[in-house]
Amino acid sequence: MENLPAPRLVDLSHAIADGVVTYKGLPGPHICDFISREQSAANYDDGSTFQIGKIEMVANTGTYVDVPSHRFADGKDLSEVGIEAFANLSGIVVRQPFESGLAVEAAAFDGLDMRGRAVLVQTGWDRHWGTDLYYHDHPFVTAEAAERLLAAGVALVGIDSHNIDDTRIRTRPVHTALLRAGIPICEHMTGLANVPDQGFRFTAAPPKVSGMGTFPVRAYALIDA
Repeated sequence: MENLPAPRLVDLSHAIADGVVTYKGLPGPHICDFISREQSAANYDDGSTFQIGKIEMVANTGTYVDVPSHRFADGKDLSEVGIEAFANLSGIVVRQPFESGLAVEAAAFDGLDMRGRAVLVQTGWDRHWGTDLYYHDHPFVTAEAAERLLAAGVALVGIDSHNIDDTRIRTRPVHTALLRAGIPICEHMTGLANVPDQGFRFTAAPPKVSGMGTFPVRAYALIDA
């Protein structure tokens, strides 16, 4: 029997590290021991040690997904959105380098088969992660583009930028349109340059947390062999 090459996994998530700020104005996570290895040693006679960690963070930390209750008080929270909304989705990457313009317009999605797919926007802004530049004048999807995505019947939309909306203005039309329609948003992605335009499955599954509309994920692509 012929041995077929295994599909390739590509991690599309930023690491969550102590003190690293994801969104300007929100605190970075605090990561520490709840029970250290030294403390645990007293509980065992065979030299075993264990560490139980503790993390204090806001939900908007690292690479994360938003679901309807992030925007709407009566929207579904993370525990109410089915796993099929986040896992094993057919993916497509739309590429618009930020050097060519910050606004990702509706025309960027012309001619693409997007129905039922995770549409991931690569701008290259992830190269600024961890710097002050990351938070300001970042790439974003326009309101008109969001309407195009809705009309196309997308399953999920992701971007490798600070926010899918333009944070220089005091409205969030893309969040509003997509989350009203029940379409999850994945923000602060990275590594999309390592994923082909098509021919992969995408997963960005958060924990099943009741009462929350945003949470970090381990986003990844499974590329067809």
